[in-house]
Amino acid sequence: MSIGLAPADEAFRDEVRAFLEATVPVEMRFKHDVVERQTKASAAWFQQLLHSQGWSAPGWPKAFGGPGWTPVQQSIFHAECARVGAPMPSQFGPIMIGPVLYTFGSKAQQDKHLEGIRDGSVFWCQGYSEPGAGSDLANLKTRAVRDGEDYIVNGQKIWTTQAHWADWMFCLVRTDAEARPQNGISFLLIDMKTPGVSIRPIVSIDSLHHLNEVFFSDVRVPAENLIGEQNNGWTYAKFLLGNERTGLAGVGHLRVFLSHLGLLARLQAEDNADFDLGGALRKHAELAIRIEGLAALERRALQAPEGSADADILAMPLKLMGTTLQQDVAQFGIDLTGAEACPMPGQLEPRPSGANDVDHNVSGPILMQHYLFSRAATIYGGTSEVQRGVMAKAILGR
Repeated sequence: MSIGLAPADEAFRDEVRAFLEATVPVEMRFKHDVVERQTKASAAWFQQLLHSQGWSAPGWPKAFGGPGWTPVQQSIFHAECARVGAPMPSQFGPIMIGPVLYTFGSKAQQDKHLEGIRDGSVFWCQGYSEPGAGSDLANLKTRAVRDGEDYIVNGQKIWTTQAHWADWMFCLVRTDAEARPQNGISFLLIDMKTPGVSIRPIVSIDSLHHLNEVFFSDVRVPAENLIGEQNNGWTYAKFLLGNERTGLAGVGHLRVFLSHLGLLARLQAEDNADFDLGGALRKHAELAIRIEGLAALERRALQAPEGSADADILAMPLKLMGTTLQQDVAQFGIDLTGAEACPMPGQLEPRPSGANDVDHNVSGPILMQHYLFSRAATIYGGTSEVQRGVMAKAILGR
């Protein structure tokens, strides 16, 4: 959508669009465009493609190898990737740990890790949630005890997306059991090949494997892998969560997905004279309006000056509204297809060569896959209930 874009931003959009149209082959489009259909190979391929263009870290400053784009340009870039159905690169490196490294990491840590994040050769995962510490992250129990030049880590993480792909984990650990919960946490970088690290797969309700449990048994982590200061990990974790929650809104993908559902509604009406096309189009319009409202909030969040009230608070309503909207759009897809949404995703046949992208993206089983995966959207990154409480405290002061 070009409404309101300055001429320079329109030119930038055209440049991005032309590049993606020329380099993302038809057979790759809408095949690995969302996290539940992502593969390690597709994520690495697209990250490396972007790296060849200098676009692999859209939000990074030029000083650390990023393109130095404005917030508006970043938004345009992600919208164009969604529009063309480009594969989704892993978000844990460029969006999550990368900014932590160049903001709080040592020069040695930056030299060691940033290039592998940019070029897609090194994969990361996030070690935050635990069986007793998900949205209540300050309650985490995984311990790290200093022993000479190492920390010895023991404990468990759960719901760890892409741990089975990862070369490294950025991990929250408890280094002071006596301190106030938030004050006794440190932020460690852990090589996933270290002895004592084990991974157990979790097959989720969408019948896919993108989640894992990770166990640490006397894992020795060099003290040089500590980000910043010991017991100050909560500061770095909050910084990272702000970036994560802003990205969880998924405005670009919502726009594209809803446009495909609009086409599906018309196709359903052609096939079934009893189909309520008017009701479907009214629901489609309602969801489209909500998406554009979310897009306006996203622009405000991206443009907020660092340290401002908007920067501190807007990631939370953006995540809250975006994930609720993802569920509502997924529900709309199921409402359009009804029984056609079966069989279950695990029974999907391989996508035929040359299959129509839009038809594939709104096939019944794919819509069921979206729907089932979306049920977790209001939980990961902080549950909606917790988000509302934190927002109330931030705004009301109590």
